[in-house]
Amino acid sequence: QVHLVESGGGLVQAGGSLRLSCAASGRTFSSRDMGWFRQAPGKEREFVGLISWSGGDTVYADSVKGRFTISRDNAKNTLYLQMNSLKPEDTAVYYCAAKVVGSWVQIQNQRMYEYWGQGTQVTVSS
Repeated sequence: QVHLVESGGGLVQAGGSLRLSCAASGRTFSSRDMGWFRQAPGKEREFVGLISWSGGDTVYADSVKGRFTISRDNAKNTLYLQMNSLKPEDTAVYYCAAKVVGSWVQIQNQRMYEYWGQGTQVTVSS
């Protein structure tokens, strides 16, 4: 019931910035907590951060805290990930995901997310 499409990925030099977008379908977007995940080659999918349905609360992984910012515009059905001070280790495919309805339990677990986008590649060169 929720269709997600990421965009904005690309190639950027270390220290640069990039903003990812996630366009969501339907009228249910505004009621969903939304997360960002990433997966580097040969590694498991990793939790990046989460934003509440209203946009009032956010949680970030330690690896990106202070550099990445999640926001949303419910009027536009769009989720954002602003990435600053990018490092080569940030290179990965980035996915947006809609969390299952409920409390914030095990929010870093991808099994707590019901819908996923196809991903967008972010490559950070050194």
